[in-house]
Amino acid sequence: MKPEQPSLIRLARENGEETPDPSPLDLGARVRDLRKSHGWTLEQAARQAGLARSTLSKIENGQMSPTYDALKKLAVGLEISVPQLFTAPKAAQVSGRMTVTKTGAGAAHATATYEHELLAGALTKKAMLPYRARVRARAFDEFDGWVRHDGEEFLYVLTGAIRLITEFYEPVEMKRGDSAYYDASMGHNVVSVSDEDATILWVTSLT
Repeated sequence: MKPEQPSLIRLARENGEETPDPSPLDLGARVRDLRKSHGWTLEQAARQAGLARSTLSKIENGQMSPTYDALKKLAVGLEISVPQLFTAPKAAQVSGRMTVTKTGAGAAHATATYEHELLAGALTKKAMLPYRARVRARAFDEFDGWVRHDGEEFLYVLTGAIRLITEFYEPVEMKRGDSAYYDASMGHNVVSVSDEDATILWVTSLT
């Protein structure tokens, strides 16, 4: 008879951690699937997790009930959280949504400092808001304070050169091909430092 799998809910509560789905998967099969998704052999996965190969083999085959320390090592090695060891991955859902925005066809929105072209406007309930911007501003004083909003933001310089000014970091000068990813709730502004107005691609998360 296989040993009883550990109660992750009990162990998580005892260690002050988040409790998982009360209907967990078979641990051995889940660990094996996760290992194979990385393309790792037993030896490679055991080394990654800091466990003996024989220990990992017994866990995968349901021949032993790992301690909570072993579960934490497994989770770190497999690059997931402990509850995810016992939770089924979300089923892939293909919506087939797609839209194409031709050059210059995006909805225009001009301000004193930026000239925005909103992209993918035909799609509603997007997880990201992409837009191209021409940066008119040349100095921080042209803004009415910091720009702040929810989400995270990715910036990619298309033409010219800019200075990315943020609330908690030193200003950074960026040229064509440079990119930045940052917390959008942190105050941030962008100014052009090239002779011509720079253009950038901005992608803002909406979740």
